[in-house]
Amino acid sequence: MNTMQRSGSGSLQSPRSPSSQAPFLSVSVTDPAKMGNGVQAYISYKVITKTNLPEYQGNEKIVIRRYSDFVWLRDRLFEKYKGIFIPPLPEKSTVEKFRFSAEFIEMRRQALDVFINRIASHHELRQSDDLRTFLQADEQTMERARFLETGIFKKKPADLIQIFKDVQSKVSDVVLGKEKPVEESTPEYEKMKSYIFELEDHLAEAQKHAYRLVKRHRELGESLSEFGKAVKLLGTCEDDALGKAFSELGAKSEIISIKLQKEAHHLLMNFEEPLKDYVRAVQSIKATIAERANAFKQQCELAETIKFKEIDLNKYRLTRSDKLAEAEREYEMLKAEGEETSRRFDTIVRLMNEEIIRFQEQKTLDMGLAFHEFAKGQARLANGIADGWRSLLPKLEACSS
Repeated sequence: MNTMQRSGSGSLQSPRSPSSQAPFLSVSVTDPAKMGNGVQAYISYKVITKTNLPEYQGNEKIVIRRYSDFVWLRDRLFEKYKGIFIPPLPEKSTVEKFRFSAEFIEMRRQALDVFINRIASHHELRQSDDLRTFLQADEQTMERARFLETGIFKKKPADLIQIFKDVQSKVSDVVLGKEKPVEESTPEYEKMKSYIFELEDHLAEAQKHAYRLVKRHRELGESLSEFGKAVKLLGTCEDDALGKAFSELGAKSEIISIKLQKEAHHLLMNFEEPLKDYVRAVQSIKATIAERANAFKQQCELAETIKFKEIDLNKYRLTRSDKLAEAEREYEMLKAEGEETSRRFDTIVRLMNEEIIRFQEQKTLDMGLAFHEFAKGQARLANGIADGWRSLLPKLEACSS
């Protein structure tokens, strides 16, 4: 499957052969290669960038990247672009025998290609300095960038899910005799949260059954292959037409077994993986929701602090306290900080409203493609199996009559 057919949450599709007149940024993740040995072994990827954007160094650049470089880019974007749904990365396998299997490597390569093209085709994220570093820097510069992480970039999206849960369960102190919940509760926000959490459940359930379908195809293919071998051996015991029929039945079983194995791989790459990718995308959205919840909490807490500071300020004015000047300075600083916090929260809300619309539109396209691939593959498999068995019927009928 061409990975650019589905570019995922919140982004438009990146063409592989864009017009030379229009601005374009196209990225390919190719040529995975195992580097090193033992516990230090990892997979490197060739990342090819083609662009006519003036901020890039030339029309084509090829760099070598590893999984941790992609993680660096994701974390930097998540920290800097609050309110935007940062594309998810594929999971990191810790099982040695799977980590370097050809199938796992190809699945990860495809997922990384989708990840980087989602970023490259996003109207905000594609302007990131960190993206340009990722796509252009040499390996030594990229390694230094990874190890020069400052504290603010060490917070991972998964950590923010816990923040989100904490914010949901807390309330602020008493303000003017009333308890004011820290969690945002507007109808639009509640509707979006409900949609995302329900979507995650339904996608996870669909992906679980897609996994079972892949497994079933593989198991049936393996069983049919073993059956074919056994029947062919049975045919060697017969010298007449029955022996020949058994041999052909065994050969046909092995051919159909190959069809099942191929369809299992097709299902994995073009149906199960896109579903799993959207489960990850929804989890990434939940991390952004957690950031919004945290920003709302900060806004509310700061508003409370300002109100209490106003009360103190009025007391100092009435008593003509010598602390008045310092209190007024603190109050003005808090007001400025409060305004900035409110602007930051409003920006997150605005961006999320835009992103959820973009996500839903892209999801419709991507899920439509995935289910079309599923139905097309199943129809192709069913026809191939039916044709295979049908071709044997005359010979088997002749033996039984």
